[in-house]
Amino acid sequence: MLRLRPQTAKFFSNRCVRYASTKVIGIDLGTTNSAVAYIRDSNDKKSASIIENDEGQRTTPSVVAFDKNGKVLVGAAAKRQSLINSENTFFATKRLIGRSFQDSETQKDLDVLPYTIVENKSNGQAYLQTSDGSQKSPSEIGSFVLKYLKGVAEKYLEETVNKAVITVPAYFNDSQRQATKDAGTMAGLKVMRVVNEPTAAALSFGLDSKNDGIIAVYDLGGGTFDISILDIEDGVFEVRATNGDTHLGGEDFDNVVVNYVIDKFVEQNPSLKREDIVANRELMQRIKDASETAKIRLSHVKETNIEIPFAYENKHINVPLKEVELDNITMHLIAKTVPPVKKALKDADIDAEDIDDVILVGGMTRMPKIRTIVAGLFGQKPNVSVNPDETVALGAAIQGGVLSGEIKNVLLLDVTPLTIGIETYGGVFSPLIPRNSTVPIKKTEMFSTGVDGQTGVDIRVYQGERGLVRDNKLIGDLKLAGIPPMPKGVPQIQVTFDIDADGIINVSAAETSSGKEEKITVIANSGLTEEEINSIVEEANANRERDNLIRQRVELITKADIMISDTENAFERFHDIIVNSPSYEDTLNSVKAVRAKIDHFKQNDSDLSLDVNVIKKETDAVQNQCLKLFQEASKQKQSSKNEQK
Repeated sequence: MLRLRPQTAKFFSNRCVRYASTKVIGIDLGTTNSAVAYIRDSNDKKSASIIENDEGQRTTPSVVAFDKNGKVLVGAAAKRQSLINSENTFFATKRLIGRSFQDSETQKDLDVLPYTIVENKSNGQAYLQTSDGSQKSPSEIGSFVLKYLKGVAEKYLEETVNKAVITVPAYFNDSQRQATKDAGTMAGLKVMRVVNEPTAAALSFGLDSKNDGIIAVYDLGGGTFDISILDIEDGVFEVRATNGDTHLGGEDFDNVVVNYVIDKFVEQNPSLKREDIVANRELMQRIKDASETAKIRLSHVKETNIEIPFAYENKHINVPLKEVELDNITMHLIAKTVPPVKKALKDADIDAEDIDDVILVGGMTRMPKIRTIVAGLFGQKPNVSVNPDETVALGAAIQGGVLSGEIKNVLLLDVTPLTIGIETYGGVFSPLIPRNSTVPIKKTEMFSTGVDGQTGVDIRVYQGERGLVRDNKLIGDLKLAGIPPMPKGVPQIQVTFDIDADGIINVSAAETSSGKEEKITVIANSGLTEEEINSIVEEANANRERDNLIRQRVELITKADIMISDTENAFERFHDIIVNSPSYEDTLNSVKAVRAKIDHFKQNDSDLSLDVNVIKKETDAVQNQCLKLFQEASKQKQSSKNEQK
């Protein structure tokens, strides 16, 4: 056997470089939590696996915060500091992505979220505003979560990852889908496909179970509800119908419990005013956290207590809550999921008894009452074999595996969630592509002018199910000019809709006699222009080395901080034993000196002139110094015992 000498092995290891992977990761960008997965080889079998984050957790809170120095915190780190920094901590922003500020759903969130939502003056979109007045689009907030998950995948796989499949609620419209793709672009990812969340869950379930049949995916997550009916046969996953509500989820349940707690607290303390409590952002965040915890706990126990000591004016909140009470106060929300289920079954042209399996997705489906309602709707107990928090990310990874060629013999046929059409004379909505049409799809229809001598037309594209365009959502428009003047009804205007696999729409219009043609890609306003997106990406690329350097420095100082904290605790616990040792004062002063340097660094962690390696060396030296001190104290104690004998 040929062996490499150590020097040669070192030479080769130094020549190793990080390379760009062909792997396509799958990301579930959730309202409450997000997850990332990949395809791995296991005994010659391809399977999807969740990648744990740097805190060892399989899901990451979809929370982004900005500290007083402008540093970005993501995930659990952002969530931990939310109580003291609520106005700069952003969560549930997926409910705002791709929405205008005037949208009725946006307006609902204005009074229940602790941070500030404003109207962006240039595009009318809902933006988030920090305490220093800077504005961030929901897409940009989402990009921080995606960038974090990208880093988690790269660290685990030990290679650069720049391709991803990202999931969205099935009932997301075009602007919301585009906004999600924009978030991926800003995170440095090429979004290979946007997949509907219930469809991804079905991919994960169907590939693992190898069972063919018709399945229903009931997906109630943190912010959205979807129901999809799919037909699985010989590796072909065909979506028959989908329906849902993009503003219904766990956040709404939390808000109901929050209001319940406030009402009970005021009832117990008549001197308090409800409006004063609601105006206290820090207290509202504490109540929200406690309410969410109680809601989750009631999926496993019959009764719990919501307790917040010294909540307001030195008064404590102590509100008991039973499972049956939670069911009663949230029944109106649970009931809102029933009509979409019935509509999806009708659109799929099947009865509930034709469903072979009902899959539950999203954390809210752990609520016992929801499982009871679902069982009643379909006449069978739902299948609980899948992990409702992970299955969407796993399905996204499977679709990524299909696109990268890692997984063979799987075909996904998804659908467009809403009817797409154009405005015709009198404000009438003329559908071209009905909802639940399989994508990709291309369709052409002929139209004409409505006025004599008309030389141009304004083609306005809408999504929705109403007969008049004023009741539907405008997602784009294009102008076709230069039409020869002719009597109304004579010009032949050919309008073509081409929807790709992501549900992104391309529209073209041509007048046949003149050959005049115009085209647009309906990139509904996602909150950022292409120039702004490119600017953010370029800025991230330009600062990548600096960001990595700062991250490495922070990791080093965090380790030093933990070591010194352990040492300080030991000094307190064993004070009586070590206080009389000759080196006690010198060692204690050394510990204090290093602590001061660590605290100074933490306040100025972006100052690259501070040498973190000096702190690391001093921390190691102090550790050795402390070890000698404790050994010295131990010998003294033992010697004292021997003398007493």
